[in-house]
Amino acid sequence: MSISRLLRESAAKYPEKTVCYFEDKTISYQMLDQNVSKVSAYLQKAGLSFQDRAAVLLPNRPEFIESYFAILRCGGIAVTINPLFKGEEVKYILNDSQVSMIITNQAYLPMIESIWKYVPSLEKAVVVGGESNGDTIAYEDIISSMEPVDCDVEVELDSVAACLYTSGTTGRPKGALLTHDNLIFDAYSVIEHIQVKDDENYSCVLPLFHSFGQTVCMLVPIFSGASITLIEQFRPDTVLKEIADKKVTIFAGVPAMYGAFLSVIKKIKSYDLSSLKLCFSGGAPMPMELMKAFEEEYSVVIIEGNGPTETSPVSYCNPRYGLRKPGSVGIPIPGVFVKIVDDNDNQVPRGEIGEICVQGRNVMKGYLNQPEATAEALKGGWFHTGDLGRMDEDGYIYIVDRKKDMIIVGGLNVYPREVEEIIYQHPKVADAAVIGKQDHLRGEVAKAYVVLKEGESVEPREIILHCKEKLANYKVPKEVVIVEALPRTSTGKVDKKVLREAETLGYL
Repeated sequence: MSISRLLRESAAKYPEKTVCYFEDKTISYQMLDQNVSKVSAYLQKAGLSFQDRAAVLLPNRPEFIESYFAILRCGGIAVTINPLFKGEEVKYILNDSQVSMIITNQAYLPMIESIWKYVPSLEKAVVVGGESNGDTIAYEDIISSMEPVDCDVEVELDSVAACLYTSGTTGRPKGALLTHDNLIFDAYSVIEHIQVKDDENYSCVLPLFHSFGQTVCMLVPIFSGASITLIEQFRPDTVLKEIADKKVTIFAGVPAMYGAFLSVIKKIKSYDLSSLKLCFSGGAPMPMELMKAFEEEYSVVIIEGNGPTETSPVSYCNPRYGLRKPGSVGIPIPGVFVKIVDDNDNQVPRGEIGEICVQGRNVMKGYLNQPEATAEALKGGWFHTGDLGRMDEDGYIYIVDRKKDMIIVGGLNVYPREVEEIIYQHPKVADAAVIGKQDHLRGEVAKAYVVLKEGESVEPREIILHCKEKLANYKVPKEVVIVEALPRTSTGKVDKKVLREAETLGYL
């Protein structure tokens, strides 16, 4: 069994069914499988061998899906790169992963050409919308000239399928090596846990280079014979129009997307969203006030789940049917085990806060070129997520914060997420982030960055007083800064690394 073979099975079962809607185009399962075979035949002819690495640097387009499966059909490893990265960031990943080929589009080609001479392993580039010239070949020429031959390379389940680079919030990004077994297991566990069927239509506006988009918005629907509505960029009104026009049934997004939907609610009342049956949220904590407001406005339930890239990525999720606990990321999905440990790796009692650790077939093989980081992350046979959380009496998991984000005020732990939740309850607040600020008396104190709702104004003192009414004094931010927007990563998480750096340098 391999990821590529599972696409073949779906194509054999649903040949004429639409697997992908993109703008005004539709692609059937049979057409997708044939295009994958054409691209795979070219890659093998060009020299891509078993477990060689090939990069995909594309936005959400059908060619991304075709390229991903084509690389795996060769027995290769797909290295998917954030399209927002600049030349130096891309160069680092290409060199670290030693890719021999890259599939990209015309918009990114000048950047690739500018760094090519600094990437000795890079031999060829396939360019969507480009021209064939020397070591560069047009993607369209491959589709028009290659025969869709059966060229599946046999792979073992523990063969690496994808190398996904983590966000690098604590330094250089690390390449998480995910096997065919990791990804197949995780996708089928999600299918079982959420009980999705082949009549679903998933929106895919989450970036496909990221594990959340790849597993939940690509592998889950393809393995289950469902459809995907691909959306290249997130614009709330555009996405809502696509949901209405394409009759999307499942939307998956990060909390910031749900906040954006609420910001345009007055403009889009005319859209028929009756097809939408379910929403997923992950990638970052979902503020309770935001979840409540969205569900009231749109009459659709949000199921929150989570898991790091290293766990393929879904490890826990609220069930679609059964007990849903807002504020929690749910229970472990089938076949996944979770424990909460202290700093000495001892399991803590239910209800106590510690580091969340995960064990299961979804856990990565390791980090590329980083044996020490791999050993540290997988010590004792459990993946240490770096998330602080607790497990209740029913086995539901609550993420409190990132371990590295915790603030220690005079020896007492302050979890920024708890403070942020309180700030969100202020009626004029749209967004908030809390970090630690150095203090000569207490070591650290909390500092809040707040974005107000459109047309609102408030003095920072009012936010501080609001927190004092609901929090112990040591948890209350000693400083509040009103900003127009918070810095975010490409996957929608608040980039606290940027906030901390700005605080250190005195920019904010």
